Amino acid sequence: MATPLGWSPGGSGSVCLAFDQLRDVIESQEELIHQLKNVMVLQDENFVSKEEFQAMEKKLAEEKAAHAKTKLLLAKEEEKLQFALGEVEVLSKQLEKEKLAFQKALSNVKNRVLQESSKKDQLITKCNEIESHITKQEDILNGKENEIKELQQLISQQKQIFRNHMSDFRIQKQQESYMAQVLDQKHKKVSGMRQPRNHQRLREK
Repeated sequence: MATPLGWSPGGSGSVCLAFDQLRDVIESQEELIHQLKNVMVLQDENFVSKEEFQAMEKKLAEEKAAHAKTKLLLAKEEEKLQFALGEVEVLSKQLEKEKLAFQKALSNVKNRVLQESSKKDQLITKCNEIESHITKQEDILNGKENEIKELQQLISQQKQIFRNHMSDFRIQKQQESYMAQVLDQKHKKVSGMRQPRNHQRLREK
């Protein structure tokens, strides 16, 4: 008879082995009893002596007693076997329950790891987007700063040109004022010289 699945050789398996051995003994004893009965029937038919009959009867009684003892041992072993099977069933159910709990916990951990990994990837993507945006803004600011510097240089040049123009304008104005004064003075001198000559001509007439 095969050993039940999951039994260790030193545990419930040894009980099962003993159970099988006892069953074999019982089968052998029953076969022997059957043979003795047949012999007794033949002896009744063929007539045997009283001594032989008593010996056979004694042997049969001994075999019956041994058979009853063996049956009792078999019942005890069967009781042990049933108890062991009950323990195995309880342990199997507990193990299955623990296995399901472990699988559930493992699944929860895997899902949590996947969620954390997804969040991490999202944060990395967001950080990269922010870093790229900052880089673009820095490039724009650098471009604006360069434009401002160029405008400042242009304004400085325009201011210098304006100052030069103002300086030239003042000089021109001063020159024009000076020329106007000179011309005015000459005009006054010419006018002063003409007036006496006119008076003299009037007198001569």
